[in-house]
Amino acid sequence: MKYIKTLATGVMLGSMSAVVLSALSGCSSQEKQEQQAQNKFLVIEQLTNGKYVVVEEIPTTGPSRAIIRERGPNGEVHERVMTEEEMKKLAEQEYQKVQQGTSETLQPPEGGSEGMGLAGTILAVAAGSLLGNMVANALMNNSNFRQRASTVNRSAYSRSASRSAASSKRSSSRKSYFGGNSRRSSSYGSRSYYGG
Repeated sequence: MKYIKTLATGVMLGSMSAVVLSALSGCSSQEKQEQQAQNKFLVIEQLTNGKYVVVEEIPTTGPSRAIIRERGPNGEVHERVMTEEEMKKLAEQEYQKVQQGTSETLQPPEGGSEGMGLAGTILAVAAGSLLGNMVANALMNNSNFRQRASTVNRSAYSRSASRSAASSKRSSSRKSYFGGNSRRSSSYGSRSYYGG
């Protein structure tokens, strides 16, 4: 009877461990996908050189949208709201240029100047939420695109996300598959048992 109880406990713990591990790995990849494709509320500002930069980026549960601050001929600032459909249309047009190799998002930054055209700025910051993760991942594999994307985003959210991504990359490289330090030996040899 004791053998059956021990066997049942072992099977139950093994099953629970498998469920927990799969749930954790599923949550992790799902969170990563959601983070990449999360809808955004952007404030995009036109610089004096005519290029655009993102000054505010806020994740949102509603549709993506942007406030565009543009300068008039006398330097006055006008604001307009851009809907998700308008943003998507511009991002798709710029992505077509990427596929043809003519997009400014693929050109190396010119002498450290920041900003790009409006379509390039929107594509650089919101490709995942507007066109999907596959497009965003393909774009981020291009080093010129990554460099240009970093020149258009001044938002505190972007700086915070970059720091946390770099920090998690460093800490995950030191962890073993089960979350412990990779230099530490396996805990299977320990004497702690659960369940009686």
